[in-house]
Amino acid sequence: MTVVIGFEGSANKIGVGIISDGEVLSNPRRTYITPPGQGFMPSDTARHHRAVILTVLKEALEQAGLKPADIDCVAYTKGPGMGAPLVTVAIVARTVAQLWGKPLLGVNHCIGHIEMGRLITKSNNPTVLYVSGGNTQVIAYLERRYRIFGETIDIAVGNCLDRFARVIKISNDPSPGYNIEQMAKKGTRYVELPYTVKGMDVSFSGILSFIEEAANKMLSSGQCTAEDLCFSLQETVFAMLVETTERAMAHCGSQEVLIVGGVGCNQRLQEMMGVMCKERGAKLFATDERFCIDNGAMIAQAGWEMFRTGRVTELEDSWITQRYRTDEVEVTWRD
Repeated sequence: MTVVIGFEGSANKIGVGIISDGEVLSNPRRTYITPPGQGFMPSDTARHHRAVILTVLKEALEQAGLKPADIDCVAYTKGPGMGAPLVTVAIVARTVAQLWGKPLLGVNHCIGHIEMGRLITKSNNPTVLYVSGGNTQVIAYLERRYRIFGETIDIAVGNCLDRFARVIKISNDPSPGYNIEQMAKKGTRYVELPYTVKGMDVSFSGILSFIEEAANKMLSSGQCTAEDLCFSLQETVFAMLVETTERAMAHCGSQEVLIVGGVGCNQRLQEMMGVMCKERGAKLFATDERFCIDNGAMIAQAGWEMFRTGRVTELEDSWITQRYRTDEVEVTWRD
């Protein structure tokens, strides 16, 4: 039996999770929430993480019914993410590993999402759509790498949604994306927005500036409601993601899609992807907010996979990398 504890804190969530041979023993987390109209700054987010991380660590051990002696390895998010929050979590993980006398493992955040998705959904070899506040990638596994087939060439889809939420002052509690999703359900009118797919890549900054400008004019003149704009934005950006995912599936001859990352819990995105999969005779896999939103267990799971193939991170190499690409990691645990 191998027990791995994972520390995640690359953005506004701080989580500590414990995994034992594919079983999630505990996975508590906290979210740093800012007032409507505001994003979260790296320094404030890091301060929040520092304030609660030891409480979350204690919770994780208590929920799992374990003591430090029962842990075999300490995994932490090496990147990608926001610098100050990543450093906060890395320092705690490094300290804990030294105090407990355990090996340390730096984990790629994106691969944490993929391995958690594979564990929970039992999908075999899916084409992965990874969508979150900081990342948008279409990924497939080949020859010991998670290959990036397409990605955003500017901002991530989650960032696009979050920034639009700020423009029309939507609450950040529990998350801007969730609140946009609820408002979109009440939207009745589709407002045409720029649709930007370039081969396998997507671009969201043009849509964002267009809808930011349109929001002020259209809402003040009563041409449409805030709900209509939420609906239109979701339909447009999700259609772009479904298109690029389908193209990657066709290229790989794949019959499985796995959606991971915070935006992955969006029911409308899952619904649209489901329609495409049905038309292709393919299967869709997705998780709920416990596992698709950043959490410690996903870092523990990727760490568990790496640790059982003999990977560890030496103390002098245990820094963070803000731009840590998915395809930089050698995937030693898959055939």
